[in-house]
Amino acid sequence: MAQAHGKNAFMFILVTVLIDMIGFGIIAPVLPTLVTELTGITAAEAAIWGGLLTAVYALMNFLMGPFIGNLSDKFGRRPVLLVSLGTLAIDFIIMGLANSIWLLFLGRILAGVSGATFSTANAYIADVTSPDERGKAFGMVGAAFGIGFIIGPAIGGYLSGIDTRAPFFAAAGLAALNMLYGLFVLPESLSKEDRRPFNILRANPLGAFQHFSKLPHVSWLLLAIGLFALAHFVYPSTWAWHGKIRYDWSEEEIGLSLALVGLASAIAQGGLMGPVLKRFGPVKTAQIGIGVNVLALVGFAFAGSPVLLYALILFSGFGGFAGPAVNSLMSNATPKDSQGELQGANASIQSVAAIF
Repeated sequence: MAQAHGKNAFMFILVTVLIDMIGFGIIAPVLPTLVTELTGITAAEAAIWGGLLTAVYALMNFLMGPFIGNLSDKFGRRPVLLVSLGTLAIDFIIMGLANSIWLLFLGRILAGVSGATFSTANAYIADVTSPDERGKAFGMVGAAFGIGFIIGPAIGGYLSGIDTRAPFFAAAGLAALNMLYGLFVLPESLSKEDRRPFNILRANPLGAFQHFSKLPHVSWLLLAIGLFALAHFVYPSTWAWHGKIRYDWSEEEIGLSLALVGLASAIAQGGLMGPVLKRFGPVKTAQIGIGVNVLALVGFAFAGSPVLLYALILFSGFGGFAGPAVNSLMSNATPKDSQGELQGANASIQSVAAIF
């Protein structure tokens, strides 16, 4: 699959996404408890703070996504990834030490500013894969995302039984370990001849959108990604609170439900994405994924019992076909020296959805 840089570079990106998602998933089960501890309010009231924490991260990611994407097109993917991972470790430490809700917001702001890991990882994938294999590669990144979400919440649910802050320090350690791994192992994927000068007019959301509006195939796909994300982001921002309030779940049960989400995603994107793309092509694969999501999200709203919810989680995994398929279509229609900018614009679009 990988071209000049071999499979090691590609595997590093998969490991990067895996470890980052373990780190992110570790804190998910315990966040409602921590917010209620810091504010002294009920879980239902704390859900509002949870939404605001998600929104402030998304706002900073929206503002900084194209800027960081343009930096990776100028200086390469490697330094951007390493700085991002280091800042993520600092973010988790701040959240673990937080004695007020405002320090949690500071941590989320830092994470949002440096939240280039996934967009830059996708640009890296575009650098080292051929166009006809790119959809499958993005699917494998999605699978690593899912596997991380299996392991992370399960560990987080267990560690929260030891101490409320333990999952945050474990996540910080994983992010720091990943940065050190990248420092000694990760090669640069973007050759100097494929780089372009940094352009401040394009290094912001409006400038990036204006640039891609001149590429109709890409601009319409970015809009589709935004609408899809608007529906999807309701769930990660409220899932832990929803389970705690509606089904009276413990931190461990929240962690297990999120692990099931990761398992379904990993099976669909890692095991089935390649054959489905080969059979149906990226356009029909995206349509299948979006159709599954429509049915699954409606089902989540009306699931009267955890058993039905678990069944819907497994079904919803097939909705993971949509993202890699659409991303493949966009990436194949974008010049090599603008892959970082594309993924930055993609991240900004999704961040707007996450804010709302």
